[in-house]
Amino acid sequence: MRIGLLTEGGYPYVSGDAGLWCDRLVRGLERHEFDVYALSRSRRQEAGGCVPLPPQVRRVRTAPLWTAEDDGVTHGRRARRRFAEYYGELVAAVCAGDASGTAGEPGSHSGGGGHGWPGRGGARTEGLGADAGDGAGPAGDGHGAAGTQGVSGDLADRFGSALYGLAELAREEGGLVGALRSDTAVRTLERACRAPRALRTAREARVPDLLAVAAHLERALRPLSLDWYDDDALGAADLCHATAGGPAALCGLLARHFSGVPLLVTEYGVRLRSHYLTLGPDAAAPAVRALLGAFHGRLAAEVYRAAEILTPGNAHARRWQERCGADRARIRTVYPGMEAGRFTEVGESPDRADPGTLVWVGRVEPAKDLVSLLHAFAEVRKEEPEARLRIVGAPSGAEGAAYLGHCRALAAQLFPDEAEGAHAVGDNPVSFEEIGAPEVPTLPEAYAAGAVVVLSSVVEGFPIGLVEAMFCGRATVSTDVGAVVEVIGGTGLVVPPRNPRALAEACVALLRDPERRERLGAAARARALELFTVEQNIAAFHGIYLEIVSHSPVRRVVLDESGEPLPFAAPAESRVPGRWTDSTARALPRGIPGWATSAPVRATPLATAEGAR
Repeated sequence: MRIGLLTEGGYPYVSGDAGLWCDRLVRGLERHEFDVYALSRSRRQEAGGCVPLPPQVRRVRTAPLWTAEDDGVTHGRRARRRFAEYYGELVAAVCAGDASGTAGEPGSHSGGGGHGWPGRGGARTEGLGADAGDGAGPAGDGHGAAGTQGVSGDLADRFGSALYGLAELAREEGGLVGALRSDTAVRTLERACRAPRALRTAREARVPDLLAVAAHLERALRPLSLDWYDDDALGAADLCHATAGGPAALCGLLARHFSGVPLLVTEYGVRLRSHYLTLGPDAAAPAVRALLGAFHGRLAAEVYRAAEILTPGNAHARRWQERCGADRARIRTVYPGMEAGRFTEVGESPDRADPGTLVWVGRVEPAKDLVSLLHAFAEVRKEEPEARLRIVGAPSGAEGAAYLGHCRALAAQLFPDEAEGAHAVGDNPVSFEEIGAPEVPTLPEAYAAGAVVVLSSVVEGFPIGLVEAMFCGRATVSTDVGAVVEVIGGTGLVVPPRNPRALAEACVALLRDPERRERLGAAARARALELFTVEQNIAAFHGIYLEIVSHSPVRRVVLDESGEPLPFAAPAESRVPGRWTDSTARALPRGIPGWATSAPVRATPLATAEGAR
């Protein structure tokens, strides 16, 4: 099977997000071929280079999201008219105030109780962009959903039709970078904002707001101008796998539109939610927030509608997708795969840690809320005077370094150095360490150093550090954020975030009960080995690839050497050992859509793909 792997700011770049997960997936599915299409986020990321790629990666193509030179395309009168029409439809669907929902967390609508999301189980409802202050959307009791379903569906259709119309125009004209930056785009956006049925906040948009929104839409729509969708590129893939929402998934949408390639979308962190949490300074105005939220909400809804299967990494992401209109019958939760082997020695060896030591491991940044942990440890010391806290981790950027300095100062204030006698050197019960230091030379030994591992975050997606502690067989105390409860599953203690007293009580309970710590640690390790290994992740995606391709229409007929038809170039359903990509059977590039051909093609010997690493 030939997979078009779509990434944004990730694999195969050395500094890419989720690069390790993608690398393990590609290496684990060695019987398939992979063409990687990577969108970079910065010049620095591109300069950092790529990770070593396995032989099954046949081609790598890259494009920057952080910059786009003017394509130099001069549009004629007809093209300009078509652009104004399609772009007008797109921004009109974005600005329309009939769709209900909020530009915030699911269930945060001002109507209360989360009922501001129409058609929760429907396949095409969306409208996340309406700001809570508008009052647009159903009543707080949820009875308004049926009345807005048709309107919301019409707007979704308008948005999708306009998006694909712009894509077709970009393909015909050679790009739309200049058009999206033009005065025409800004004036068209302004007309949509001033329309009678537009969002109230959109109608109040000023010129700086319009310019900010138009610039953001130009960046978000840059994938429309890429030359990745021909039959010698993504059009030749049997399946497109987008490893994130947003621009990466947009590329998959266009490959599906132009060539009928089925789309799989994996979201370990929901891109739409991340957008709401990370709006920059230029999005401070209510109109900008509302319009950008509406655009990303409608794009996410279109992605969820078009994808054959969605694979969220946890139940939290799954709930976001369902609230955005994804059909739950097409959702498969696939947990991230992590390497368990490096933690085997610690997990299977007897616990030799100091029974009074708590350990925190991770990146030092404000979201980890080490301040609450330090205050909680002050309460622990009142109950267990011999307890110690080891904080193991490096700061994340300049903000993390400043936060680490603040935490060190707080620890010195809360816990003055203690000495056993008048002539002994004082010692602080809180230590700040980094992996690689003599005390903690490796990550597994960091977890092994404590009787209890603590997670104190106020924001967390999928808690990787928590899974690592589970692999090590450690009892854990965690705050109830992100996917923590789903990961723990009853094998650890969970407390509310920003609650030092509750955190301290849970830590004391485990420090005083070694038998309970042992039981919880063993159960945690068993759960982690069952659910969160690389092997289960690869097996899950292998089955999903087969499911998608087996249900997708055959777009071309390929014959092997004996004249027998093959369902696709490398028979992915085969389970026998050996590299199927070394076979002589290979599908020819499709010159025209498969449904327009009347005669089958014969497979040719495997050729080296162009554009290799």
